[in-house]
Amino acid sequence: MRVKVACIGGGPAGLYLSILLKRQDPSHDITVHERDLEGSTYGWGVTYWRGLLDKLHEHDPESARAVEEASVTWNEGEARVRDLVTRRPSDEGFGIGRHRLLEILAARARALGVQLEFEHEITGDNVPEADLVVAGDGVHSALRTRHADHFGAETKMGRNRYIWLGTSKVFDSFTFAFAETDHGWIWCYGYAFSPERSTCVVECAPETWTGLGLDRADEADGMALLEKLFADILDGHPLIGRSTGSGGAQWLSFRTLTNQTWQRDNVVLLGDAAHTTHYSVGAGTTLALEDAIALADALREPPSLPQALARYERQRRSELLSIQSAARYSAQWYENLPRYIGLPPEQMFALLGQRHSPLLPYVPPQLYYRIDKAAGQLEALRRLKRWLGPKVARTVHARELSVRASDARASDARTSDARK
Repeated sequence: MRVKVACIGGGPAGLYLSILLKRQDPSHDITVHERDLEGSTYGWGVTYWRGLLDKLHEHDPESARAVEEASVTWNEGEARVRDLVTRRPSDEGFGIGRHRLLEILAARARALGVQLEFEHEITGDNVPEADLVVAGDGVHSALRTRHADHFGAETKMGRNRYIWLGTSKVFDSFTFAFAETDHGWIWCYGYAFSPERSTCVVECAPETWTGLGLDRADEADGMALLEKLFADILDGHPLIGRSTGSGGAQWLSFRTLTNQTWQRDNVVLLGDAAHTTHYSVGAGTTLALEDAIALADALREPPSLPQALARYERQRRSELLSIQSAARYSAQWYENLPRYIGLPPEQMFALLGQRHSPLLPYVPPQLYYRIDKAAGQLEALRRLKRWLGPKVARTVHARELSVRASDARASDARTSDARK
């Protein structure tokens, strides 16, 4: 059956969904609406892992081959603390420029007959008529905001500050560097996304950010200071902000977004419009593309559109639980960096790799390291760790929900008393 679909937002999720739906039925009428100029995206590289690449090859081999050919890979991680360096093998990782990824997906969508409309901003007042409207317009989604009460969006701001930069230094491994200053620690994550460029995300606690004057520095002075702090990994290469005319690179606080529901009538949320996960787990683009795969699958032979959208939401909510938990604990690890930074480099790097664990915040770091090392040798301890971790995570999550509900009841009671 021919269906008319309007994808709002020309990011990876919206473009990939349009590709999958066209492959399912070339008669579908699909338009992707993007507010910006074609090719004007801001962002450096994105990361992904072998599991996503396998899924891309399964669902659209042609675009998957193009993505793989345009990617760079690494299989080691490196951590630098002061003058100490630790290097360890890691799972195979991939990096690709965001601009190049969008270029590949847009070309593939056009070849399949998708209509791409750039410089076409959709707000809550000019939604196209369509059988299905897909809100893939990011964390600040205009369509979701228009019906905020229905979707029940909740945003939690992270404590730390971060800035997303590029560099001409090409890292040969996924690199972490921690620099100590008079105002606390500041660190960066660096990874290549092309033979000429790497991404470099810099993060620090708010008191370090203000103490170093980064809250007041203009872009040039801020870059110069960061280049000095991370001179040992940059090897004389510059850090790069946004291109001329697109505004300066900005320091941000990460927004963790959740929604009570992802659908309203014929509108459905996709990617960052529906959920966000902290950048330290490197999963944002992967989750957006997996959203597109799940939604396309739910729409393949739907008994009805509402049932298809409900199936998509149930599936993705379930699949996101573990990665959202991992992202939450990863962000907390960095927010509590002083707890780990004084450990010997080998131990510190091992716990950096274990930062997604729900147990780690509740066990003394050195004890956790010894248990984890022993668990690598003893199957019984590994089973205990796998069994206990989710239980702790569920208990902590339930406690958070209980406190939140209690605060809401107290607020309602105060409001009722005031009205009396």
